[in-house]
Amino acid sequence: VQLQASGGGLVQAGGSLRLSCTPSARTFTEYPMGWFRQAPGKERELVAAVSRTGRNLKYADSVKGRFTIDRYSQNTVYLQMNNLKPEDTAVYYCGADQVENNRYIPTKSADIDWWGPGTQVTVSS
Repeated sequence: VQLQASGGGLVQAGGSLRLSCTPSARTFTEYPMGWFRQAPGKERELVAAVSRTGRNLKYADSVKGRFTIDRYSQNTVYLQMNNLKPEDTAVYYCGADQVENNRYIPTKSADIDWWGPGTQVTVSS
């Protein structure tokens, strides 16, 4: 699965951005998916993830109440980011996991089998 991500940019603290992730070709299986981020000098960390059915969600504690992950058919996922903070600055990656379990949610970068290209999010103070 080849994924395409977009929507990053520069925003002031308190602002909002919406990231999107779509497959570059039609897919016939829905996969668990997630958004991760990596700041300079830090490991890639989970931001939000969703099961293949969309019924199970997981958020990092640092983004709960501010970020929302939504998924639609064909492995399309969005990350709505509100009330952004400077510490949210990072390269954001979407990824898909090939586990075919309806309740499963990827929780770490090692779970991801396919990555999209990163998109830079910069939040100024």
